[in-house]
Amino acid sequence: MSVLLEKLRAIVGAANVLTEGDLGAWEQDWRKRSRGKALAVVRPGDTRQVAEVVRACAEAGTSIVPQGGNTGLAVGSTPDESGTQVLLSLQRLNAIRGIDAANLTMTVEAGCVLQTLQEAARNAGFLFPLSLAAEGSCTIGGNLATNAGGTQVVRYGNTRDLCLGLEVVTPQGGVWEGTSGLRKDNTGYDLRDLMIGSEGTLGIITAATMKLYPLPAAQLTAWAAVPSLDHAVTLLGLAHQRLGAGLTGFEVMGKFALSLVDKHFPALRVPFIDDASVPWCVLLENSDSESEDHARSRFEALLETAFEAGCVTNAVVAESLTQAHQLWHIRESIPLAQAEEGLNIKHDISIAVSRIPAFVAETDALLAREIPGVRLVNFGHLGDGNLHYNVQAPEGGDSKAFLRDHEDRINTLVYDAVEKFDGSFSAEHGVGSLKVDKLEKHKSPVALEMMRAIKRGLDPQNILNPGRVLRST
Repeated sequence: MSVLLEKLRAIVGAANVLTEGDLGAWEQDWRKRSRGKALAVVRPGDTRQVAEVVRACAEAGTSIVPQGGNTGLAVGSTPDESGTQVLLSLQRLNAIRGIDAANLTMTVEAGCVLQTLQEAARNAGFLFPLSLAAEGSCTIGGNLATNAGGTQVVRYGNTRDLCLGLEVVTPQGGVWEGTSGLRKDNTGYDLRDLMIGSEGTLGIITAATMKLYPLPAAQLTAWAAVPSLDHAVTLLGLAHQRLGAGLTGFEVMGKFALSLVDKHFPALRVPFIDDASVPWCVLLENSDSESEDHARSRFEALLETAFEAGCVTNAVVAESLTQAHQLWHIRESIPLAQAEEGLNIKHDISIAVSRIPAFVAETDALLAREIPGVRLVNFGHLGDGNLHYNVQAPEGGDSKAFLRDHEDRINTLVYDAVEKFDGSFSAEHGVGSLKVDKLEKHKSPVALEMMRAIKRGLDPQNILNPGRVLRST
């Protein structure tokens, strides 16, 4: 191993090969559910160095774990406990290579923090719509590797839908240059889509060309109380009809989820939290290309229709950008409030929107019957069918003991219910190492063999992120 470390130091510089001191920022996952031990944390500064590092590791037969901002939720970018894996951090590859205004694209390196990308687009007069709670620390390379979703998928799609091209280092240390930004290129297999969502198991994304959009003339946010999840689905249908492409956000939040925000962050002032008749709330965003007056009139017409239909019982429309940010901050604080309440079990599931109310009713009752006292933290992106169906330990109980005794059972109950409703156990967080066994159970044998064939064909040494997504053989 000492020979490999010397080669790595020669490639990236001794200061960028870390083997001593506290490496927890790289070796421990964001939720602190797992901590591994790396042979070294290697921090290349450009694509050429990434390729040389990969070639050196391939020659030594040493596996590589690529990492962006280390904000993932499925333990997919931290090393195992063997002390033999190289942790390849892409954070130094953080340049914005250029903006093509006429082509509505921005080419950025993989280590570029999402918020930096958003701000650069805005400063150039454009919108980059990917938005999620970790945007101040997650990187675009990680977003692409996991095909991240976020709050505006209902209009703009997942990260895959926002990407026009990639630059990728292969498991053999070659470089595929595919950042031309073409919207039409029908020349063979779509390598871009193959790499996106592969969680660093097929190649290492070093740069990407992303789509930009015109900045909206106005953006309005409303918070609506709805009497049931069925009514929330009805409201979503009305919003599609009345707002069309202007509907850029549609989040649903259960009463208990919001009560945790009110409990742990009372300064945020959750609307309607003291109204016992409000079991669910919806956060809507309307982006308009004409004017604020036009946006407000369409929003008010939507809410008036919704009141008449009985699917909204109360609502507030933000009167300023500050108020809108405050409403979104409430929604984004739910995971933080959960953490303050104690350890919990997270589920990132997707189900056809029309079937979500029945799934929640049936699975809520199942969990309450099988594991008395559980508290259900339901919230998520109803607009695209992605629900964060999380489970909190009983109030006043030992949350560590609860996870130890019940996590496997709860996961089985939830994921079996998801399969019954023809859904997916992972909507936007990926598979990582946490859900490898779930993929084996819930994916068809044909699909699994196709995935294994792709992995064997591209990475026959199993160098890149082994044991992630697919079980190592």
